[in-house]
Amino acid sequence: MHNIDDLKIDIEQELVIAAPMPKVYESTIYQLTEGLMGENDEPLHLALERKPGGRWYRNLGEQRGHVWGFVQSIREPELIELNGPMFMSYPVINHIIIRFEEVGGGTRLLFRHRAFGLLEKEHREDVVEGWQDVLRKVAAQSIGR
Repeated sequence: MHNIDDLKIDIEQELVIAAPMPKVYESTIYQLTEGLMGENDEPLHLALERKPGGRWYRNLGEQRGHVWGFVQSIREPELIELNGPMFMSYPVINHIIIRFEEVGGGTRLLFRHRAFGLLEKEHREDVVEGWQDVLRKVAAQSIGR
């Protein structure tokens, strides 16, 4: 029998980046695609079709790869919303929403990742640090570091 906490992920993160909203948005898209690395810093070769219903997928070439999710909603440069199995190859559903808001001197990025299913322990534990790393890279790229 599973404890309900073993079946879910619910992460919320917020940061303010001293860069214009379109720049932060594009940096986020980059980090969700070309910027995501796997083991030994090998590129994951992710692609995102920037339209409702578009795929977020790992393109391994020669008609091989993995669907990570689908674009549920997209409004450049204000919103990216994705859902699907992501990097989890088992019964699970993930939902990611990233909102961008102009604030004095920059952009507020609001990030939320929720998942439900038969989650593996290492995914529940490692995903928080993984997303923190992605968001740190978004901030650094947005301000030109």
